Amino acid sequence: MSSNNSSLLLKNIRLIDAGQNRDEKNLDILLRDGKVAEIASDISFAADQVIDLNGAWVMPGAIDLHVHLREPGFEYKETILSGARAAVAGGFTSIACMANTRPVNDSAAVTRFILEQARSAPAKVLPIAAISKGMDGEELVEMGDLSAAGAVAFSDDGKTVVNSKLLRHALEYASLFNKPLLCHCQDNALFADGVIHEGLISAAHGLPGIPTLAEDIDIARSIMLAEYLKVPIHICHLSTAEGVRLVRSAKARGVKVTAEATPHHLFLDERAVVDLACGEVLDDSLKPDQLRYNTVTKMSPPLRSTMDVRALREALADGTIDAIATDHAPHEATEKAVEYELAPFGVIGLETAVALGLRLIKEKVLTPLELTARLSLAPAEILGLADRGSLAVGMAADLMIINPELEWTVDPEKFHSKACNTPFAGWRMQGRVVKTIVDGKVVFNL
Repeated sequence: MSSNNSSLLLKNIRLIDAGQNRDEKNLDILLRDGKVAEIASDISFAADQVIDLNGAWVMPGAIDLHVHLREPGFEYKETILSGARAAVAGGFTSIACMANTRPVNDSAAVTRFILEQARSAPAKVLPIAAISKGMDGEELVEMGDLSAAGAVAFSDDGKTVVNSKLLRHALEYASLFNKPLLCHCQDNALFADGVIHEGLISAAHGLPGIPTLAEDIDIARSIMLAEYLKVPIHICHLSTAEGVRLVRSAKARGVKVTAEATPHHLFLDERAVVDLACGEVLDDSLKPDQLRYNTVTKMSPPLRSTMDVRALREALADGTIDAIATDHAPHEATEKAVEYELAPFGVIGLETAVALGLRLIKEKVLTPLELTARLSLAPAEILGLADRGSLAVGMAADLMIINPELEWTVDPEKFHSKACNTPFAGWRMQGRVVKTIVDGKVVFNL
């Protein structure tokens, strides 16, 4: 996105920015020509536009490492434009989009198409290219060509690279081009036909389970390869306590590993799969015909146990988990309105993630500064976005403005996304993004 060649002065803000280690009230911030120009207690510059924010929170724009925009090929689910509109409505100013489109983003031509389609989008769209051609795990893509075309990272997303030799070469080449490899860690044989976490609910109600081992084995393999090669690796949507232990241990050894967690894995566990019509407390003695299974809780990896959720929260707090990413995966309503086993994996998250992050502050899992680190600073560092993730002078004027007291109810019918498949419908929230600014231009107003 280009500079808007104008100036905007935001007065009376609370600046919260991990990149500067600043959490300060009663400040002004001046945005000029798409950049942060000045931060001070009383700026008198005659800006083109002045907004008094009356103490609202100003944070760097959130950066999502893991989004499915569905275009090209699945525009009935989401488009680049609708996904970007959802992003800015949720406070995200940059979104990295996965390669599982049709055709797969495995060529410079597809990468250029995505960037061209994104020219009119309100958020900055960052293409992630496939690791292997067609995402079939057999032949590496031309990483040099894709990097030159604008790919910011490489991932085969849900199609795990089974061939360890191919994954080794992918790590080596990605490192040469200074691009991260984002790994969806999953042993396909153990994953098999599973639809939910192998545990309490799968055993009680006869749904095929996905063991934590299916994720943990592949996390271990990925970390071992990165450690052997001395190159970076990023673990997508970490969901298990053992995965947390593996990442924490690797970091302690100096392995260049980073990890993300999703809001749904931080707030929901396997019990959310069971939706009780009369709202009783979950009782394992209830018969299957007394239950219905809510397909908006079907995602990969699945919602795990309460123990796993606790481990994820502890890891997010201590920095073992570097980033919060949504894994925004839109589907048409009719695709989810089927039996649980037949429904596609995936939920949306762009318009609820920041509000859930604010809830983590309220629950004392994170401080406001730590939230900006997980939503903005760390994702920018992982993707090598030197001009984003912080609001220091000279950085891109990408930011979100939050009213921390505003109460609202999640209503997917009011989403900007084309999809409604959120597990958080009906949740009461406190704190909401009220404005989003990209390159110094207001692109979203509540």
